[in-house]
Amino acid sequence: MKRLLCIIVLLTSFFVLVACQQDKETTSDNNSSDPLSPLEQTEKVIIAEDGSASGAGFYIAKEKGYFEKYNIEVEFATFGNSDEMLPAVASGEVDVAGGISSASFFNSIAQGIDVRFIADKGHNNDGESYFSFVVRQDLASEITDYSDVKGKTIAVSTQNGIDDYIFNEMLKHAGVERDEVEFTLMSDFSNMIPAMANGQIDLALQIEPLITQGENQGVHQRFHDTTDFAPEAQIAMVLGSPVFLNERRDVAIRFMAAYLEALRDYHDAFVNETGDKDEIISIMAKHTALKDEELWEEVGVTGLNPNGTLYEDDIQRQYEFYQANGAIQGELDLDNIIDMSLVEEVLDLIGEYE
Repeated sequence: MKRLLCIIVLLTSFFVLVACQQDKETTSDNNSSDPLSPLEQTEKVIIAEDGSASGAGFYIAKEKGYFEKYNIEVEFATFGNSDEMLPAVASGEVDVAGGISSASFFNSIAQGIDVRFIADKGHNNDGESYFSFVVRQDLASEITDYSDVKGKTIAVSTQNGIDDYIFNEMLKHAGVERDEVEFTLMSDFSNMIPAMANGQIDLALQIEPLITQGENQGVHQRFHDTTDFAPEAQIAMVLGSPVFLNERRDVAIRFMAAYLEALRDYHDAFVNETGDKDEIISIMAKHTALKDEELWEEVGVTGLNPNGTLYEDDIQRQYEFYQANGAIQGELDLDNIIDMSLVEEVLDLIGEYE
């Protein structure tokens, strides 16, 4: 009888151990299949970023450890221009980059540079555009309505670029033809303030923090808001290498999760004013050219969608604008270039921001 009891105890212990081991293996399998579990080995992701304010999602995710928690190490690389950067992204030498809309940008893609638009990296916040028109201070009482721009000299930093597109949208809204104003190409935004101070130009399409600095100097004041006539202008996009998106998908998913988490912190701080604004400003001052933390309280900041999605219809309109100007060589199917699959996959995992 004793022997039988011993056998039963031994068998029971054996089955318990087997069950525990199976449960442990199942848990381990689940962890390894979790698309947001930390990577087994540290993976490096190279980001082409030049310290622009629209790179906030990258800086915040790095400083707050969001990349690190997925075992991702990021390295920032700088390039002189998009002609150097785009081939590096296409080849996989660079994993992620920022792109600003222009005809030359689209032409590079049309000529075989294979990159994807994968997330938002810059648009205007309603009523607080960081990329907006300003009017010379001594003309502010004369130029009050959009139609008043007729016959005025207006400085714009690019032709057949996002600036030109926004300029054109403003004229359409004003009911003014392009040949009824004097378009002045001024590639350096910083030159617009002295040009306005000495009376060379009447209005300018300016960018922060120069908008706020010019106001503080009494040189110009804001002229309405860009969202009046271009509420969904997609100014910059996150670009992804096809190598990164396809061959390193497990890394790309975790990278995008960290990026969206950072965008939500940014949105909470600057738009909803529910987050730790001081912390986010400190990070922005560390990584961008605007080091004055007090000025960060005044400027209109870059809009960044906390769900990462792009204004796809506006990208199409920009492309058609450049095409109508004869600035595009070849045809592009934007459905093959705009790839929201990574963002959509991550939103299914972390939920949409509301």
